[in-house]
Amino acid sequence: MPYWLHTFIIVVIVYIVISVALYYLQDYILFKPEKLPKDFQFLYDNQETKEYNLETRDGAIINGVLFKPKAESKGLVLYLKGNSKSIKGWGKFAVDFTRYGYSVLMVDYRGFGKSTGRRSQKAIKRDLQEVYNKIKEQTTEDRIIIYGRSLGSGFTTKLASINNPKMLVLDAPYYSLTKVTSRYMPFMPLSVLLKYPLPTYKWLKYVQCPIHIIHGTNDKLIPFKSSIKLSKVNPKLTKLHSVIGGGHKNLNNFESYHKMIRDIITTKQEPIDLSTTSINVIHSHKKSKK
Repeated sequence: MPYWLHTFIIVVIVYIVISVALYYLQDYILFKPEKLPKDFQFLYDNQETKEYNLETRDGAIINGVLFKPKAESKGLVLYLKGNSKSIKGWGKFAVDFTRYGYSVLMVDYRGFGKSTGRRSQKAIKRDLQEVYNKIKEQTTEDRIIIYGRSLGSGFTTKLASINNPKMLVLDAPYYSLTKVTSRYMPFMPLSVLLKYPLPTYKWLKYVQCPIHIIHGTNDKLIPFKSSIKLSKVNPKLTKLHSVIGGGHKNLNNFESYHKMIRDIITTKQEPIDLSTTSINVIHSHKKSKK
């Protein structure tokens, strides 16, 4: 056997092995869940909360926490988080909305926190629509703001594309998850292998409510240019907000971010008491010591 042919066969075998491994291991690569015991209690300083459990059609349990404002609620923010941890930690960001009189509902995806069930893109989309349907039983859609952070931005866009919320807010969104992962594996057939392509750009063009995109200009994980591209998909309804110098996990540490949230969800241009926001919350993938 010629040397070049032997080398070619080895390369092909290695390529196939890597492709198979990527297909079966991508859940472990994409998702970094924190699991919580069933009796875990969500407690936050100066926040009134109520826990909910939704049983889905396939028997899974989707766990969520509702954060209530001190006064009568002006509406509800459905907050879909990123790919790490659980709403145990993400709940610290609810203050950025409850301070303006909005209720905030955060839910954990399958396999995160107290939520159960086998995870897939189709299952998560179906779960979130069931959650949205439950919200509509309690309030009208013109009072619902959907907020998607990082991984959650794709799912929120899908929700907004088939419903009629008051507003869609995307925080550090990706053009598609296929595009993000292809930056790290340019030679892999990700369009075939990826179980979670999450084509945000395809869904965005069907959204009919106001769209606000917030992105840090120094985001190394999901480049700012992805939001520039997204802002051109549905330009008449979209406004792009850039956090100068912001990275992927620290937008809440910038005063400009909090001004953007204020301007997006309220008409009042009052000074912001930053001590009542999440500006000092450090978002990290590292597990805290017990």
